[in-house]
Amino acid sequence: MHLREDERIHIADRLREKASIRTIAAELGRSPSTISREVQRNRTVLHGYNNRWYYRPHAAQRRADARRPRPKTGKIGGNPRLRDYIQDRLERRWSPEQIANQLRRDFPDDLEMHVVHETIYQALYVQGRGVLRRELVRCLRTGRARRKPHRQATSRQKRFAAPMILISERPAEADDRVVPGHWEGDLIVGAAHKSAIGTLVERSTRFTMLVHLPDGHRAEQFQRLLTDTMRPLPPQLRRSLTWDQGNEMAGHAAFALGADMPVYFCDPASPWQRGSNENTNGLLRQYFPKHTDLSRYSRERLDEVAAELNGRPRKTLGWDTPAERMHALLATTRQ
Repeated sequence: MHLREDERIHIADRLREKASIRTIAAELGRSPSTISREVQRNRTVLHGYNNRWYYRPHAAQRRADARRPRPKTGKIGGNPRLRDYIQDRLERRWSPEQIANQLRRDFPDDLEMHVVHETIYQALYVQGRGVLRRELVRCLRTGRARRKPHRQATSRQKRFAAPMILISERPAEADDRVVPGHWEGDLIVGAAHKSAIGTLVERSTRFTMLVHLPDGHRAEQFQRLLTDTMRPLPPQLRRSLTWDQGNEMAGHAAFALGADMPVYFCDPASPWQRGSNENTNGLLRQYFPKHTDLSRYSRERLDEVAAELNGRPRKTLGWDTPAERMHALLATTRQ
């Protein structure tokens, strides 16, 4: 039986944690040869490094889907029992997401009765997959006869004078945290949006740096202070910076030139594209509560807080601390 996308995500997570192929296979109830073949077949080798590679689960899923013969009957269309179950819940005004989760509760050991909510939407809307009764779309909360397309980032009005480079163009090596030097950044904002602290997290080590903004976060000031923060790092630790489309980054072109570090922008309303930074900002709110004046915190206090966060052991780092990982990288660059 083919690997599912959630299994590929599990493989990617455990590979990052240095689990063995046999351990991963046992956890998934699969043969070790199946897992080994999957990794060999769908991994991506870093350009110029024959022995350096990473495994991206969603890319692996796309490759696997592309290799399968088409056309074929969808999962819902080929399983009358599943189709009837879904149609019954749709008639009772259940959402596709509610149905998908209830299927796993009602049939925990029957994988043929498991689908994700997007599969249900496609069975309703996508031409050629409309295996559910078309009139059931009226039972959805929106009741739309068609899915409303999301506005594409490329169709938005220009936000900055200098063109933005979107995250889709960021090097693939940054996605799986294999190569250090890729950072995520944001602001945590104080009362009435009048004060802020810049937050920076390195993706592979989770190392945190804080940017002191005593005079506010207007674009020109922010660009200068951000450059001063990042420029002292060695080139190997200045590979990229990912930010949201906030006004404080209007000077991104000047920063990229001054720090010799490209900037990539997240898609609108997509905080998960800076997941490490979002998580760190949540931790920082323990020290810098919302709706307070953040300008009253000194440079020394920001350094103390960053040192405390960087000194915490992290499960995702094998219980190393971010500080230990960063010090090891800096020692390597000096050799």
